Amino acid sequence: MRDTIPLIIGAIPFGIIFGTLSIKSGLTLGHTMALSLVVFAGSAQFIALGLIAAGTSWQIILLTTFVVNLRHLLYSATLAPGVRHLSGPLKAAMAFWLTDETFAVVAARYAHGNDTRTLHFYYLGSAILMYVNWALCTLTGAMFGNLIPGTAEWGLDFAMPVTFIGMLVPYLRNLPMISASVVAGAVALLSYGLPNKIGLVLAASAGIAAGYGMHLLLGRRSNIDRWGRDRRSVV
Repeated sequence: MRDTIPLIIGAIPFGIIFGTLSIKSGLTLGHTMALSLVVFAGSAQFIALGLIAAGTSWQIILLTTFVVNLRHLLYSATLAPGVRHLSGPLKAAMAFWLTDETFAVVAARYAHGNDTRTLHFYYLGSAILMYVNWALCTLTGAMFGNLIPGTAEWGLDFAMPVTFIGMLVPYLRNLPMISASVVAGAVALLSYGLPNKIGLVLAASAGIAAGYGMHLLLGRRSNIDRWGRDRRSVV
């Protein structure tokens, strides 16, 4: 759990501001808490809140939040080998509690070669702590946000990218990861203006392709000796 605490501290203002803006947008306390307890996806909740306030149809809201959360498919694919032995209900619970923060700390532990048979205990400790924190912060913002001056000017548009950068930097240890990050970032910037956040999907796909391509290239080079011969075919 202690690995998650720094990320929880960073999530606190997001939860409070979400609860505050939700009430100011006309949602009831029950609706606000339902979003955090049932949806439990910060970025999707903020986007949905803006669309609801603008009177957008539920179909567009559903499609947009679906696209935004497609990154969770990538997270799940990364963690899948470590949870294959678990029961279906437990994997379903872990899928529901999957967040950017929990993925960051669990993937780091997984990458260091820790025993995957007990990885789910570490995962659940981080995920449940994040869940409780998000719910309490949402409740705090919904009930007392109107007493906090200038909540809409806390600079969270800046804080959110910084939080993601902080989660990304520890993984930039090799060329495939660096290639994936640079390409994904470039594509995200170039496709920023596309509708329904489709640029996120394009950026993620491009990043995966770049990282995997670099991985294959380095693997091939490692099998070539200084004479240009494939070591696997040299007897």
